Amino acid sequence: MTSIYLKEIKEQNLQHVWEISYGPSADLTWKEYDGPYFEDPILSWEEFSTGFGKDSIDNPHRKLIMVDNQTVGMVTAYWEDGQLKQWLEIGILIYDSHNWGKGLGHVALSLWIKELFQQHPALPHIGFTTWSGNIGMQKIGEKSGMTKEGVIRQVRFWHNTYYDSVKYGILRDEVMN
Repeated sequence: MTSIYLKEIKEQNLQHVWEISYGPSADLTWKEYDGPYFEDPILSWEEFSTGFGKDSIDNPHRKLIMVDNQTVGMVTAYWEDGQLKQWLEIGILIYDSHNWGKGLGHVALSLWIKELFQQHPALPHIGFTTWSGNIGMQKIGEKSGMTKEGVIRQVRFWHNTYYDSVKYGILRDEVMN
């Protein structure tokens, strides 16, 4: 039986996380679905370890996705409304495409949603935004009990094609009952 859990990120995890996400042997297929229209760069070890990686250490809004004690990805959360801290958006990355379609994302996202609602007891809603080109993320959201809350048509431009921006959300009452 597969064990899936979330784990706090520590400094000793950073090198391995960089290796599976951006390193020379990493499966970078995930970059084709993680908002590729933003054209975010592939981070060097120095950029990762002094930026995103460093900011992830002991950060309650970033956790590793562990499958049978192996790191396979990361879940994140951020305040869409900045200092108001009333609108929480989440993300999920499973780096190696060989791990896609196995239900890992659904389990990890469900765990993450529950953890965040516990972490923020007054928060009524958690959501994420994806794009119509990322069918897998839409399926994970639906399987995790989220509702498609909005579609902004043809605003994401990638490879000479316009795609929709798609918003999913879930209410505390739909999870914690």
